[in-house]
Amino acid sequence: MNNFLFTQPFFKKNGKAVAVYFLVAIIFWFVFLVIIPQFYMLDLSFRTNVPPLARGGPEDYYTFEHYSHFIFGSKTATDAFNFVDLGVFGRTIFVSMLVTIANLLFCYPIAFYIAKIANPSTARLLIVSLIIPFWINELLRSFALRILFANEGVINNFLTGIGILDQGILFITYDIGLYTGLIYAYILLMMFPLYNAIESLDINQIEAAKDLGSSSFRTHWRIVIPHAKPGIVSGCTMVFMLTVGALATPVVLSSPNTLWFPQLIYQWFNMNDNWSRGSAYSIILLIVSVIFVLSMMRIFKVRIGEIIK
Repeated sequence: MNNFLFTQPFFKKNGKAVAVYFLVAIIFWFVFLVIIPQFYMLDLSFRTNVPPLARGGPEDYYTFEHYSHFIFGSKTATDAFNFVDLGVFGRTIFVSMLVTIANLLFCYPIAFYIAKIANPSTARLLIVSLIIPFWINELLRSFALRILFANEGVINNFLTGIGILDQGILFITYDIGLYTGLIYAYILLMMFPLYNAIESLDINQIEAAKDLGSSSFRTHWRIVIPHAKPGIVSGCTMVFMLTVGALATPVVLSSPNTLWFPQLIYQWFNMNDNWSRGSAYSIILLIVSVIFVLSMMRIFKVRIGEIIK
C-alpha cells in the first residue's frame, strides 16, 4: 500500500517529505477546522440553550425549537411567521445573488481583456493594480468606503462643492455604499477564476469564429463562455458564499435600518448568549449556500473536479 501511494504523480512531483506534509496539513485542516466544528454546531443547533456546566443534564435535550423560532418566531409572538428574521434572511440571499451577478458582469470583460487582448506587460500591470488594494485589511477598506460614501463624505462634498448637487446623496441610507462595498470586497475571487479559465482558451478558436463572420456577442456566447464555465461557477460560488456570510462590510456600510443575516447570527452568539439558536441559524445559512453551489454546478453542467482544477 505504501509503495503504491508513493508512486502516485503527486508524490513523484513534490517528493515524499513535502507530499506527506501537505497531506497531513490538509487532512488536519479539513477534519479539525471544518468537519468537527460543523458537526458540533449541527448537534448544538438541536439542543436547548443551557449553560455549559448544565450540558448533559436533564435540561439538555434535543429539540427543534430554534429552527421553529426562525420560521414562526417565539411562542408568545402574535404573528403567524417570524417576518423579521425571514425578511432579513430573504433579503440577504437576494442581495447576495445580485452582488454575484454584478461581480460576474463587471469582471468578465476585464478578465477577457487581460487574458486575450492585452499584451503581457499590460496584463501584468493590470493584475498588480487589482491585487495591491487588497493588501489592505477588509475592515480598513470598508471604513475607507464609508468615508467616501458618508453623507458628508468625499463624494458628496466634491459634488456639492463644484455645484452639481445642491445637497448630498444618501449613499449609506439607501445602502448604495453597502452594495458597492460588497461588490468590491470579493472582486478578485471572481476575477481570477474567470481569468484562469479564459486564458486557457486557444486564441485560434476566437480567430476562426471571426473569420467565419461571427459577431463578438455570438463568439463569446458560443465559444468563450462555454469554455469559461468552470471559472464562472467557481467565481460565483465563492463570491456568493462570502457575500452571504459577510459581517464586517455590512456592519460598517449598511444603514441603521438594514440588517444582514450574519449580524443576526452574531447577536445570538455574542449578545444574547444563545449558542444553540446561533448554531441553528448558521446551519440554515450553510444549507442555502450548499444548495446554491449545487444549483450552479447543475445549471452550468460542471463537475466539482472541473471547478477545483
